[in-house]
Amino acid sequence: MPDARYNSVHVTMFINRMMHGGKKSTATRVMYDAFDMVAERAKKDPLEVFESALRNTQPTVEVKPRRVGGSTYQVPVEVRQQRGITLAMRWLIANARKRGGRNMASKLAAELMDAASGQGASVKKKDEVHKMAEANRAFAHFR
Repeated sequence: MPDARYNSVHVTMFINRMMHGGKKSTATRVMYDAFDMVAERAKKDPLEVFESALRNTQPTVEVKPRRVGGSTYQVPVEVRQQRGITLAMRWLIANARKRGGRNMASKLAAELMDAASGQGASVKKKDEVHKMAEANRAFAHFR
């Protein structure tokens, strides 16, 4: 179901992943507070910033371990659209939680703005995954 304020399925998915201990109202409040901060600081539509952050952190390839003959190879595999969105959300939430700051809303707002501008820990994680896939391109034929 899309969320109430922005009518976006991705916002609902993000809120559900951010939720701790079944406290959806708290997660929703944190998300909307973060969006308000983004709108205030970036002077842009927070939904656009959010979607841009998702696009910038969404990986296109990843490595999966594949056992061939007795050795395990890290085989690069294309990432489906839905899995890419899921990974991007997971990384954004994890890196926002790791950030220093007063509350989760401000940490999340900062992480979203960084990711939307193509920097930050989440985008760095995506680049790491892409580098790993590039380094193991020789094993792509095991796919």
